[in-house]
Amino acid sequence: MSVFMIIRIAFKALSRNKMRTALTMLGMIIGVAAVITMVALGTGAQTSIDAAVQSAGTNTVIVSAGNFTQGGVRQGQGNASTLIPDDAVAISQLPGILYTAAGSSTRAQMVAGNQNWNTQAQGTDVDLPLINAWPVDDGSFFTTQDVTQAAKVVVLGTVVRDQLFGTDSEPVGQVIQIQHQPFTVVGVMASKGQSSMGQDRDDTVFIPYTTVMKKMRGVTFINNVTVAAAEASQVTAVADRIATLLRVRHKIAPGDPDDFMVRTIEEMASVRKEATQTMTALLASIAGVSLLVGGIGIMNIMLVSVTERTREIGLRMAIGARGRDVLLQFLVEAIVLSLFGGGIGIALGFGVAQGVTLWQGWPTAVSPNAVFLAFGFAAATGVFFGFYPAQKAAALDPIDALRFE
Repeated sequence: MSVFMIIRIAFKALSRNKMRTALTMLGMIIGVAAVITMVALGTGAQTSIDAAVQSAGTNTVIVSAGNFTQGGVRQGQGNASTLIPDDAVAISQLPGILYTAAGSSTRAQMVAGNQNWNTQAQGTDVDLPLINAWPVDDGSFFTTQDVTQAAKVVVLGTVVRDQLFGTDSEPVGQVIQIQHQPFTVVGVMASKGQSSMGQDRDDTVFIPYTTVMKKMRGVTFINNVTVAAAEASQVTAVADRIATLLRVRHKIAPGDPDDFMVRTIEEMASVRKEATQTMTALLASIAGVSLLVGGIGIMNIMLVSVTERTREIGLRMAIGARGRDVLLQFLVEAIVLSLFGGGIGIALGFGVAQGVTLWQGWPTAVSPNAVFLAFGFAAATGVFFGFYPAQKAAALDPIDALRFE
C-alpha cells in the first residue's frame, strides 16, 4: 500500500467522527499553545532580565583605593591615597576595556533659592553614563573639556531635582550652591531607582571628578575607577590585567599586599545564571505535562478506534493486508492528529503571546527554535502514544476480527 493511500485513508477515517477528532486534537492544541506561550513569555522575561543585569553592570570592574596603615594602625579599605588620575588613564589603555571613569566623591549640601538638600556629590568622568547605560533625561552630561578644566558644572539625579526645584521642573541652566560655590546645572539624569543594595541612585549629583578633587576636597588622588570590559566573558581577564598594571605602577614588591582593590559584579552574574536555570526548568515541566496530557488523549481515542474498526481490520487482513500495513495505518492517523493539533496550537500560541503583550504589556518573543521544538514534540507524541494502539490493531487475528460484534 502506498504512503499516499495510507494518508488518504487516515484523513477519511478521522473525518467520520469530526467532533471526536476535534476534541482529541484539543488536548494537543492546548498543550502546544501552552508551550509556545510560555516559551514566548520566558524568552521575553529573560531578555528583560538580561537588559536589567547588563544595566547593572555584569561587565563592570570596580577599582578602589586600598588600605592605608599609619603607625601600625590600619585605616581600612578606601583610605589609601595612592590611586591617582594617571592610573585611570593607564587602565583605559589596557586591551579588552571599553570605558573607564575615575571617581572622587563626597557628601555636600545643595542649595537652590530657599531650598536645600544634603546628598552624595559623585565626582566622575564622561564615560559613566555609558558604563551604567544611564541616559540623560534633560540637558546633557558634562563634557571632556569640563573635566579637563575642572569646571563647576553639575548633573542632577531626579530626587535632587525634585527636592531643589520641584517635580517635573526644568532646572537646566540654573545655578545652585554646593559647599558655598556656584555650580551650573547642565543636565538631569533619567530615573534609575534603587540599586540591588537598596541605595537610591537618583539621590545623587554628578560633577567632574577633577572639580571634586581640586575645588571641593583639595586632594590629588581619586577614590575609585569604574571600568567596563568590552565583553562580559572578559571581566576576569580584565580584572587580572588591571591588578598587574597597578602593582607595577605603584611599585609593589612581590609578596607585599596591594594598596588597591579590584572587584567584579559577581552577584549579578550569579542572579542571571539562577534565573536562566529556573526559567528553563519551569518551561520544561510545563511542556512535559501539557504534551503528556495531549498524548494520553490521542492514545485513548486510538484504542477506541481500534475496537470500533475491528471488523474493518479483519476484512483488510483477509483480502491481503499485512500486519505492518495495519500498524502503519493507525500510526499515521495518530501522527496526523498530533501534527494538525500541533499546527493549530502553534498558531494559537502566537496569538496568545501577542495578546499578552498588547493587554498586559509583558515582553514576549517566540523564537523559531521554539516553533520547531513544539512541532517536533507533537510528531514524537503522535508516534509514541499511537504505537501501542497501532500494534494492537496489527496483532489482531483476521478470523477473530471478522467474528467481532
